[in-house]
Amino acid sequence: MKEVFLNPQLWAATLAMATPLALPALGGTFSERSGVVNIAMEGIMLIAAFFAVVFAHATGSAWLGLLGAMIVGLIVALIFAWAAVSLTANQIILGMAINIFASGITAYLLNTMYGFTGTPTDTPMLPTIDIPGIKNIPFLGQVLSGHSVVVYLMIIILFISDYFLFHTNLGLRLRAVGENPEAAETAGIDVIKLRYLGVALSGILSAMGGAYLSIGALNSFNPDMTSGRGYIALAAMIFGKWTPFGSFGAALLFGFATALSMQLQNTAFSKNIIMMLPYILTILALVGVGGKSVPPAADGVPYTPKK
Repeated sequence: MKEVFLNPQLWAATLAMATPLALPALGGTFSERSGVVNIAMEGIMLIAAFFAVVFAHATGSAWLGLLGAMIVGLIVALIFAWAAVSLTANQIILGMAINIFASGITAYLLNTMYGFTGTPTDTPMLPTIDIPGIKNIPFLGQVLSGHSVVVYLMIIILFISDYFLFHTNLGLRLRAVGENPEAAETAGIDVIKLRYLGVALSGILSAMGGAYLSIGALNSFNPDMTSGRGYIALAAMIFGKWTPFGSFGAALLFGFATALSMQLQNTAFSKNIIMMLPYILTILALVGVGGKSVPPAADGVPYTPKK
């Protein structure tokens, strides 16, 4: 057992597995801080994962595949925002509808466009990066270097997100509309525009997480390949108390559980129980084992401007 925890591959896999959770968790933080529960992150990830492969193969560029996925994710998020914010539709039901739609439409398009052979095997992948000076350090280099570029983009986005939310006027306004939209509107803040912004950011970051799965970690798309990661990201955000670094820490915890389950599959431990680890942690996070999590006061509450 000791050898498992001293294996650098476990910790490298933890970071890799945390990335597709951290990105939508950061996005969900923006959305819920503005007062909108975006449970549709699972569906946005899945749709983006599919179109990342489509655009990457069509253009011959993984970077254009990532960009195309982010644009598609933004479009889906804006549709969600229009229904949830402008039409004040029930956010949970709407999000679940998008998730179900995403599962069906991606499976249909996969079969229609590529048939039973699946997505092309020559689909380009996003590059991996070896960090100079770190890659040659024993153990540490194996953990931190050699990951997909999306992993390092996620870390940069993490710091930017924290600075934006807690150290800028726009971030302050975004948090204000999620706490007390009436007071925010009285102060001259456009509640609707900022809620659209929060949802849009959640769509873009969720799309990055989906694209990482299909053209970052792999170069193919499989039906339902997100495997509930959007929901786990939602739990990570709650576990992290709606803060960027807290969400990232929770994503690392869930990523570690996944990586550990992979490392222990060939041991005496029950494979089925090991594979349950990430989902057990998700349930524990949702019931408040990590401490009581208090959401923004107006989270999930529709708002109609007084003007």
